Amino acid sequence: MSNVKSAHLTQPGAKDLSSSSSTRIHSTESASSQGANGAGAELSNPPIASSPGDLDRAISRTMKRLTPFLMLMYVVSFLDRANISFAKQALQTSVGITEGTYALGAGIFFLSYSLCGFPSNLILHRIGAKRWMSFLMLGWGLVSMATMFVRGSTSFYLLRLLLGVMEAGFFPGAILYLTYWFPNRVRGQILGLFYLGVPIALIFGGPLSGLLLDMHPPGGLQSWQNMFLVEGFMAVLLGFATSLFLDSRPPDAVWLPANEKQALAGALADEEKERRTAGPAKLLPMLRDLRVLQFVLIYTLIQMSTYGAIFYLPTEISTLMHKPAGLEVGLVSAIPWICALCAVYWLPRTADRFSKHRELAALTLLISGCASFVFPTAGPRIGLIALSIAVSGFISVQPLFWTFPTSYLADTAAAGGIALIGAGNLGGFIAPTVKVWADQRFASHSAGLYLLAALTVLNAGLIALIRNRRGHPA
Repeated sequence: MSNVKSAHLTQPGAKDLSSSSSTRIHSTESASSQGANGAGAELSNPPIASSPGDLDRAISRTMKRLTPFLMLMYVVSFLDRANISFAKQALQTSVGITEGTYALGAGIFFLSYSLCGFPSNLILHRIGAKRWMSFLMLGWGLVSMATMFVRGSTSFYLLRLLLGVMEAGFFPGAILYLTYWFPNRVRGQILGLFYLGVPIALIFGGPLSGLLLDMHPPGGLQSWQNMFLVEGFMAVLLGFATSLFLDSRPPDAVWLPANEKQALAGALADEEKERRTAGPAKLLPMLRDLRVLQFVLIYTLIQMSTYGAIFYLPTEISTLMHKPAGLEVGLVSAIPWICALCAVYWLPRTADRFSKHRELAALTLLISGCASFVFPTAGPRIGLIALSIAVSGFISVQPLFWTFPTSYLADTAAAGGIALIGAGNLGGFIAPTVKVWADQRFASHSAGLYLLAALTVLNAGLIALIRNRRGHPA
């Protein structure tokens, strides 16, 4: 009966199993009748013996297939939301977009992005990642391409809002999707591999956008229009590839041998059952859960630190080098992201190996906060080192953070809770406002950076205080 249990628990919308054998069979048949792909076929087969190494082989095979593709999707997602910064001057010249219009349009993306992730994740949990994520990629690719038709502030605002709507479901959906495939013991390093998309996008996205802006496209298009056309089309192509490549759940994966599929499904089912006893599994209890609200606050502060670095890193490096922004500053600006690339690969693996996610996350943010206090007034070399440490910490702590809610929330609460926590991306909208306010309030260009550094140190304390439902450290 363990096969029935595993197959049942890995289906979307499955109900708790009772101790009754007849109830187990009835529940599994109900899940199959609701459209769970492949479950009925598996239930009709006799039990398959699993060896101790089957789970490790299943994880390895799944990692090699899914993580590079999801990382590529994240790179394109980040590129399509950030390439507007490269078109800023061209939009001002050719369309008449003002500085204020650009600032509002760039930030308004985060409003729709933060609001629409919740319903999007519920839809993904309902209909499956294969169909929903391919739809999202096609949608945001077409919206990104349509930015080439901007003619004024109204069309600019509308397209940025639509882009936020379409991109909103990808990130929380990817986090939820990874919980369908990877057990807790390797989830940190898997999330770390997924997060490699951020520094990769920031290292290579700039040169790609710059190259497209330097080209002379045919058909009377301006270079900025060509940039949106090409980079948006990349997402459209990936959307079609997603519909062919991704499988929604392990039972759908024809590329997994039956014994490995059974071992993986069984491990995930056991963890799902444990989460149901430790945390909320339904939406309303999740919305009232103080620990979930703590996760939202922590993630918002992480995003304030992260986007404070992303928005102002070139400016700070230009100040440290006493040189105007240009090729040299651009190349030096890649150094912190290269360091982040190494950190986001190494830190989650270390946390998984020693099961010290909370301690390492708190320590990482503490070090990053202290480094953030150093670089505003340091010399070029020390300042660059401090800035690299800070940026590396801001990025690499995030896969560690996501191991907390994904090991606490179950079923529908996981789908809604991950998206609710992801609304902390509003920190990207808040960070510039907080920095400008502090700079003006204290009449210092470094005041805002010091305030963001202090919030990072505070956030390290909040992570150190994370406890599970039984009152023990997470």
